[in-house]
Amino acid sequence: MTREENEKRLAYLKGIVARLPEKPGSYQYYDETGTIIYVGKAKNLKARVSSYFHAEVDRFKTKVLVSKIHDISYTVVNTEEDALLLENELIKKYNPRYNVLLKDGKTYPSICVTNEPYPRIFKTRTINKKWGTYYGPYSHISSMYAVLELINKLYHPRTCRQPITREGIEAGKYQVCLEYHIKNCYGPCIARQSYEAYQKNILQAREILKGNTRQILRDMREEMMQLAEELRFEEAEEIKRRYLLIDSFVSKSEVVSHTIDNVDVFSITSDDKTAYINFIHVSNGAINQSFTFEYKKRLNETEVELLQLGIVEMRERFKSSSKEIVVPFDPEMELENVTFTIPQRGDKKTLLDLSVMNGKQYKFDRLKQAEKLNPEQKQVRLMKELQEKLGLPKLPYQIECFDNSNISGTDAVAACVVFKKMKPSKRDYKHYNIKTVTGPDDYASMKEVVRRRYTRLIEEEEPLPDLIVADGGKGQMEVIREVIQDEMNLDIPIAGLAKNDHHRTNELLYGFPPRVIGLKTDSELFHVLTQLQDEVHRFAITFHREKRSKRALHSELDNIKGIGPKTRDGLLNALKSVRRIREADLQTLSSLIGPSKAQIVFDYFHTENET
Repeated sequence: MTREENEKRLAYLKGIVARLPEKPGSYQYYDETGTIIYVGKAKNLKARVSSYFHAEVDRFKTKVLVSKIHDISYTVVNTEEDALLLENELIKKYNPRYNVLLKDGKTYPSICVTNEPYPRIFKTRTINKKWGTYYGPYSHISSMYAVLELINKLYHPRTCRQPITREGIEAGKYQVCLEYHIKNCYGPCIARQSYEAYQKNILQAREILKGNTRQILRDMREEMMQLAEELRFEEAEEIKRRYLLIDSFVSKSEVVSHTIDNVDVFSITSDDKTAYINFIHVSNGAINQSFTFEYKKRLNETEVELLQLGIVEMRERFKSSSKEIVVPFDPEMELENVTFTIPQRGDKKTLLDLSVMNGKQYKFDRLKQAEKLNPEQKQVRLMKELQEKLGLPKLPYQIECFDNSNISGTDAVAACVVFKKMKPSKRDYKHYNIKTVTGPDDYASMKEVVRRRYTRLIEEEEPLPDLIVADGGKGQMEVIREVIQDEMNLDIPIAGLAKNDHHRTNELLYGFPPRVIGLKTDSELFHVLTQLQDEVHRFAITFHREKRSKRALHSELDNIKGIGPKTRDGLLNALKSVRRIREADLQTLSSLIGPSKAQIVFDYFHTENET
């Protein structure tokens, strides 16, 4: 591979990384032949995958892996535990080359339940089926330790290695160890825990290791209710403790129910030109395939027609023989020996929601990719969206927004900010000193500024805006309309951004009389409009502060004839305020600025006070 080809490959991969979501999931790396060479999981896909491409990566194996990557795909899930389980399934299915290299799958540990009369439960990397039953292997140590921790909390199996028999217990051959005293063991070696109770615990532990947790929960719930009816509340409380531990573990660790096997899941997300169909295959209660395909619409095909096409094509491509297909709606098709399920609740509905989430994420990524290659595409899309929302006659290429700022009518100013193609055009910003209004009258100030702004634009033959946005509600919109339409006979659309009781923007207003325009507060368009509002507020406040500061700096010292800026600054630096200068005696002033100037300052303040 030439240097240019390698740089092109890395640029392509970094483009994918830049679009990755900040969500949990599993990621897959492909070589130049399209073969999966590595599968990983992440709590944050974008952060984890981008770490492979940092310049400071110095691990040799990681560098070798990165040099072989030619493409990246991923699947988002709800939790980090789901990502872990999904990764395990994909590793088992594809046996990627670099998972073996980096993780050494031959040494994955397992959990052993021994064949002893009082079995022990522990992790091991040595498999000898004469010793006991093995569960695993676990490609992630954290997952294995989570299971062991749960079992230890629930059942406290013995950890000592001495061989224990029922005969030896009856003969009193054993003594308890420290684990008993710190309550990590129930003491079966001295018959503090019966043989039957110990075996029952081990049986339930085996079911947890198999993944059959739901049946355990049902049995425990029945036992708990029975004990409560018999008024055996302490025993019922212990069962409840175990029940809650298992339930918490299940909610964190299951991707789907273990009762779901060999099921296909399809969902569709579409817009005017494109449809995205996500396919998930579930085997033995876990997802082992997840892909999203993009279909370009040619003849305004319906979602039903596209879903039919996707189901047939993907099942053939992935050689799926599932007898059940989960879908969001009736696909209006029949397949031999196949049942279509439209779930409304439960585990299958959770699977369908996961499929929809992956389809939407893929669509979002494709959009971001296109907009990154062509930044203007995003701006045009937002302008079109705003045009459609407001019913504007043309794209709002130039948007202008006004705001006032004053304190009880003093230092009254106003500001106008300009957005072009949905981006700030700072060189077109304008600020105004209010000239014709006395007192805190925002409406009159707004009228003055709008009138001055567009009178000048017309005189200078500058282009008028495509949309004016008032930083306020109906009142501000009305006063702008009076100037624009009634006085100047201009046809410029006017909108308003209203705030709620917490002073946060929550509504877009348009029309006369103004009506609320439906706009999600977490949408990109709403963010741009709030940015416009924040920008005009910032610009107005900044100008108001500057004017106020200048007025404050223009102290009484500037009114004293014979005292220049250098003398003024020297006094202020020494005495810090005009009040202290006024209170200073003649000797103090003389030591700072000389006797002649000191006399001028002293006479000014004392003559003024007498007056």
